Amino acid sequence: MESTKKQVSLELLPWLVVHTDGTVERLAGTEVCPPGLDPITGVFSKDIIIEPKTGLSARIYRPFSIQPGQKIPLMLYFHGGAFLISSTSFPSYHTSLNKIVNQANVIAVSVNYRLAPEHPLPTAYEDSWTALKNIQAINEPWINDYADLDSIFLVGDSAGANISHHLAFRAKQSDQTVKIKGIGMIHPYFWGTQPIGAEIKDEARKQMVDGWWEFVCPSEKGSDDPWINPFADGSPDLGGLRCERVMITVAEKDILNERGKMYYERLVKSEWKGKVEIMETKEKDHVFHIFEPDCDEAMEMVRCLALFINQVEA
Repeated sequence: MESTKKQVSLELLPWLVVHTDGTVERLAGTEVCPPGLDPITGVFSKDIIIEPKTGLSARIYRPFSIQPGQKIPLMLYFHGGAFLISSTSFPSYHTSLNKIVNQANVIAVSVNYRLAPEHPLPTAYEDSWTALKNIQAINEPWINDYADLDSIFLVGDSAGANISHHLAFRAKQSDQTVKIKGIGMIHPYFWGTQPIGAEIKDEARKQMVDGWWEFVCPSEKGSDDPWINPFADGSPDLGGLRCERVMITVAEKDILNERGKMYYERLVKSEWKGKVEIMETKEKDHVFHIFEPDCDEAMEMVRCLALFINQVEA
């Protein structure tokens, strides 16, 4: 009797496997939870459609304490997951957004961009740009009634931080009138062919991250593709970043740590006229705040992000 078990053609651990029939089986980031009232923070959320043609959706959040006529910052959030996994309804992200919205007192739009490999890059970037440029036109009451459209922030972790970087340049090149006040980059997913810092000795993790990027964006440029390496040939000069302020957070044990620090250093030395700050969390690894939302370090990082958005010195 022939086995009906599917054969694996590619393992991209710890994210997914691809079977010989072409189907993709995700191993992480597949859990979902509904929107609604969060009993702990008092934050409300609901799911909305941004682009009916593609099915692009988002989960929008508003704080409990907002008053009629009050205008508060608008935060577009882009989740992480190496462009391969997770969603706006993933419980850990939903919890994190509730905490950020409550602490920062913002309207948040968490964008459910489509994932690779079913939707190869640059689909995630295009979806995210669609969300940003259409945010004023979707006729959403929570945005119309409460969002200060002169105070738009792009915030993301890992791949989402990478997306935020590219959107700031896309906004500059576009005819669309999109004013970005600031960018919050949490453990940004930048990379490069030449290893730096801890990557030099940690060959296993270096090869693992190389493999992730090669899978989502196969090209002869590899990890020096401008999508993933903001300093590679063909990348825009950081001096042209279109926003007033940037906050970068890195984690000491994160293999991406040095890339975030390099971005900070290059931005400081560029001709960009804005204000940038960096925060490093000791003894923690990549996106620890998503998986340990109640630890002291996660709460401190959210607190600092809230201060950044509201222009208060930490």
